[in-house]
Amino acid sequence: MKPLEDPRGKYPKPPFERQFQPFPGLAHKMNPVPDHGEETYVGTVRLKGRKALITGGDSGIGRAAAIAYAREGADVVINFLPEEQSDADQVLELIEKAGQKGFGIPGDLRDESFCKELVEQAVKKLGGLDILINNAGHQKTNESILDISTEAFDRTMKTNIYAPFWIIKAALPHLKPGSSIIGLSSVQAYDPSEDLYDYAQTKAATTSYVKSLAKQLGPKGIRVNGVAPGPVWTALEISGGQTQENIEVFGEDTAFGRPGQPAELASIFVQLADNTGSFATGQIYGSAGGSGQP
Repeated sequence: MKPLEDPRGKYPKPPFERQFQPFPGLAHKMNPVPDHGEETYVGTVRLKGRKALITGGDSGIGRAAAIAYAREGADVVINFLPEEQSDADQVLELIEKAGQKGFGIPGDLRDESFCKELVEQAVKKLGGLDILINNAGHQKTNESILDISTEAFDRTMKTNIYAPFWIIKAALPHLKPGSSIIGLSSVQAYDPSEDLYDYAQTKAATTSYVKSLAKQLGPKGIRVNGVAPGPVWTALEISGGQTQENIEVFGEDTAFGRPGQPAELASIFVQLADNTGSFATGQIYGSAGGSGQP
């Protein structure tokens, strides 16, 4: 029997070292390095034979989901930016060590033609598709709306809203009854920060598309759900997603006094794709350390 774990002291607490990496950032260069479940996630073959596509699967929450899925018996395609290849290589090695097929497809999701190609390649490499996680996201902190250029606003919208739209459209013809689509919302959808004006909008939109699409696809037997994390220690945060002042105290305002780790969300993604979660659709699963829900 596993002993109880006190969530307050399970992972590092602030103060953290101030650190910045150029976008998009690399997880293995962070201090402390995030826990994606590399040494901790133990699978029970809940997703044996499944075929998953995960955007942003090189680091952060997407990486944790990819590791968990592989250890649960799924073959996995991860998408990432070319600059994130070194992180992606680590994930693909872990997938293969789990005895599953892992494929990496680099590319920029702001390009509609690439999004279509990504799905086509994933289906070809996996021999089908039945799990889609739209995890990739872009987040930049800005003190004022006056600091956000049209180009920067467009990047956030294209990455967080347009890309899932394009990818879901391309994937739908391949998804059979029992398949799952999972979107990444955030506490920002419910309690937006003043310095994440554009990012917060996209997460509110994600919450809405999950609920709308669930109603549309439910009659086809396809489930659509979302996950709404709170502060989680990922490369997104140290590559412009937070100010350096916020990095130092990141997560201290949660009930546990620390940020979450990607590994702590992995089991949610497994449950949302597993056959045992078959009555869950149109749901947003929170994991925010005590806040964030309406």
